[in-house]
This record gives sequence, C-alpha cells and structure tokens, in this order.
Amino acid sequence: MRLLVTGGAGFIGANFVHHTVEHHPDYDVVVVDAFTYAGHRSSLAPVADRITVVEGDICDEAAMDEVMAGCDVVVHFAAESHVDRSIDDPGPFLRTNIMGTETLLRLARKHNVGRFHHISTDEVFGALPLDGGRFDEETPYSPRSPYAASKAASDHLVRAYGETYGLPFSITNCSNNYGPYHLPEKAIPLFVTNALDGRTLPLYGDGRSVRDYLFVTDHCRAIDLVVHSGKEGSTYCVGGGAERDGVQLAETILEVLGIPRDRIEFVADRPGHDRRYSIDATRIGEDLGWAPSVSFEEGIAATIAWYQAHEDWWRPIKDQTGIITWDQK
Repeated sequence: MRLLVTGGAGFIGANFVHHTVEHHPDYDVVVVDAFTYAGHRSSLAPVADRITVVEGDICDEAAMDEVMAGCDVVVHFAAESHVDRSIDDPGPFLRTNIMGTETLLRLARKHNVGRFHHISTDEVFGALPLDGGRFDEETPYSPRSPYAASKAASDHLVRAYGETYGLPFSITNCSNNYGPYHLPEKAIPLFVTNALDGRTLPLYGDGRSVRDYLFVTDHCRAIDLVVHSGKEGSTYCVGGGAERDGVQLAETILEVLGIPRDRIEFVADRPGHDRRYSIDATRIGEDLGWAPSVSFEEGIAATIAWYQAHEDWWRPIKDQTGIITWDQK
C-alpha cells in the first residue's frame, strides 16, 4: 500500500507515521508537510530512512497533484489547530483547514484514491455542561471558535465529496491527545516543560474547564483500525475516557515531578472558552473492537518521562517560538 500522510511532521501525524512504520513495515509511506512552526523534521528522525518526506503546502494544487499520484490511501492530519491563534487571526485556519482539504479531496477523486481518511476533532460539536452529557456520532455540529468552525467545514466537505462524487472516505473525531512529540504550546507539554524549567503552570480562568484526554498511541491504533476495517462513509468518535479539569491536570504533573502545587498560576480566561468536552466511543468499540489501552496515569507518567529524556527535541522548539501561553483546545 502507498499511504499518503498529510501533516505527518506534526504531533499526531508523526506518531501515526511511527505507528505505521512499526506495524505495516511493507507500506510505502509518503509524508507531506509544510513545516510551519508546528511541523518538525526531528519528529520523524527515528524513521526517516523508511519513509519519503515531501515539503509542501496542501493548498498548492500542482504540488499535491504530484504527491497524490499513485496513492492508495490518504490520511489527512494537516491543519491549523491552535484555538488562541484562530481567535487572533482566523484567516490561515480557513485557508488550510477548508481550502486545503478541498484541494486534497479534488485530487483524491482525480487519482481514484481508495480511501480518504479525515482527522477531525470533538470541538466541532461545541461545548458540554460540567454536569453531564457526551459527544457521539449523532451530536449536531455547533462550533464555537474559528478553529472549530474551520474543522466543521472540512468535515462537511469530506462528506459532500463522498455523497456527490462517491469518494470513499471515513472520519474520526478525537478528544484531546497527549504524548511524545507534542508541541509545547498545548497544555500538557507546556506544563511539563515549564515545570522542568522552574516556571509557573498558567491556568485559564478558574482552571475548571474539562477535557477528555487520549494517549496518542491509542488514537493511532484507532485510526489504523478505521482505515483498514472501518465501513466506507463512516464516522467514529475516539475518546480516552479520562476527563480532567485544568487544575487536576496541573496537579497531576506537579505530583509526578515532586513539585509543590504553588507553581500553578491562574491567568485571564480566553474568549469563548468551552467548558467541557467528553466523547462517547461506543461505536468504534462495538464495530471495530477498539478501546483505550493506556490509562491517564500511565500515559501522563510516560509523557513526562519522554520530555525529561528528549530535551534535545523540545528545547529548540520552545526557545525558537517563545511559547509562554497554552492551548487547552
């Protein structure tokens, strides 16, 4: 199989490339990435000799036409994904997440790609109250940030290409991922690296907004299953079943590192901050036998250990970008 992975130098994309190389060593894996601030060749270094890497923008039709030719499956991760950045400037999110996705869909149709798998987010569903409810495949879309709106639009485009042109597709909407190679603008890697640097852990508002955390290798297993065994035209919600609010998250990281709780700092909340996300992953469990295999306690300990052992990966990124705020998504 010739597998095209867009955004394969980003966080989840790079982990999926690692997973694919390990579990499908006979596959011809092609990674395309624009190598913006969020994509790094160093994330692919351990498997660089076993994949093909192409630097390119998914909005560049000529470049993507060449890359797409001969591909059997496209797994589409490439996206702008930082909510705060989308609030500051929605333009790049609309361009990449909507127009870039449409460019890929058009070319997938042209080249008769056998499956276009689209990676999406639980944020397209909006927000939940703190006292209950979960998102599933039938939840109406209600995005509340420019980022979430752009991802919702891309989901609709994928389905439209399936319905209108018969393009074989599948979609997964995931909860908050964490693990190795996670850019330290997101909550967990920022908290971990700030703690290692003796800095504070900044929490938005009262710190009680809740997210459902999913260890990235479990997400990669889910994508693999859907691509190979999921029904054409299907959507699956993928969650970790590990809801934590910001205070709990920060306290867990500090406890693992043996650092006092007073390192937590409460900062001004961001506009339109969604209060809670939670995923009901029943369908993917019943249809494909998937379930999380890594508990939150195991995953956070493994993640902290990875960052402690890989300062050579995150230090240059953090120093170069000057990241001081975080995105809980």
